[in-house]
Amino acid sequence: MLSKNRLGTVPKVYFRPELQNCPHCGIKLKRSHNAWNKKISMLTGVIHAWSMAYACSNESCSHAGVAYKSAEAEALSMKHSSYGYDVLCLVGELRFKQHRTCKEIADALNERGVVTSERYAQTLYERYQTLLAASLGDHVRQSLAETTAQNGGIILSMDGVQPEKGNEMLYVILEVFSGTILAAQNMKSGAAAELRTLIDPIIEMGYPIVGIVSDGQVSIRQAFESLLPDVPYQYCQYHYLKDIAKPVVDADRKLKMELKKSMRGLRDVERKIEQAEKMTTNAVQANAAAKRHSSSDTPEAASTEAQVAKGYVAAVRALLLEDGDDGSFRPEILHLLNGW
Repeated sequence: MLSKNRLGTVPKVYFRPELQNCPHCGIKLKRSHNAWNKKISMLTGVIHAWSMAYACSNESCSHAGVAYKSAEAEALSMKHSSYGYDVLCLVGELRFKQHRTCKEIADALNERGVVTSERYAQTLYERYQTLLAASLGDHVRQSLAETTAQNGGIILSMDGVQPEKGNEMLYVILEVFSGTILAAQNMKSGAAAELRTLIDPIIEMGYPIVGIVSDGQVSIRQAFESLLPDVPYQYCQYHYLKDIAKPVVDADRKLKMELKKSMRGLRDVERKIEQAEKMTTNAVQANAAAKRHSSSDTPEAASTEAQVAKGYVAAVRALLLEDGDDGSFRPEILHLLNGW
């Protein structure tokens, strides 16, 4: 648990309402009381913010006694929270885009100078979800309306991510054309019935759905099929190509395992190279006094050949130990091995 004075002594910043006169009677506003004060951690640093409330001094004003506060101060952080909105935005990006765990989010914030704990990182994430859900309405409808006008409908994409074993699955629904996040929620089971509760509100918006894209998760397919049986469904290209490449990758890995058995021979080659280098060094020392040189079999030429051979050995070892990302194996190393 974080202590109350974890932020230490920080500069005080006083905020006053942007209005100087009463908007109803025009009389100058006067200071009434301190609305609130708290220390706020932001990505740019920590401040001790004081929000000063002002009120109309005209007793006959229809809005006498109404407290006016600074809009700038209210935009710094959520009520009852000591973290700025910029920190919440970063937490949302780390969770939704980078799929970080709460511990990883806490570590990332601490590295940026925002003191927090793993438990409070979870609280920040939950508050971000609340803000996200509250802000989706008008923005989402406007984006979906524009997408429908341009493309004749929308395409839904759903994916589930489990950042770490033991954590809840994060399910995100996107509109493919615009990339707009339509829904995001942590779910314990990820069963089709539970996923339908995430899809239903999007269908109820009434925009024509012309296609569905997702990975091969059975429960996602079942959820969409039960709600949108007539909408075309497509297997995500990335997951499709990844799955069809598995036999090739497995065969490639098996071949490499067989070739790795020959790596013991690389050490014998290295020993021969080391012996050749030692002999070359001795020859250089012996020939230095006589200052004799030859055109082909000079010690310098032998040393160069040894360096080239060591480079080949290092390259072969790297190829055998590197799994690679493209699933392809270079056959030229077979010739190198056969040559030795």
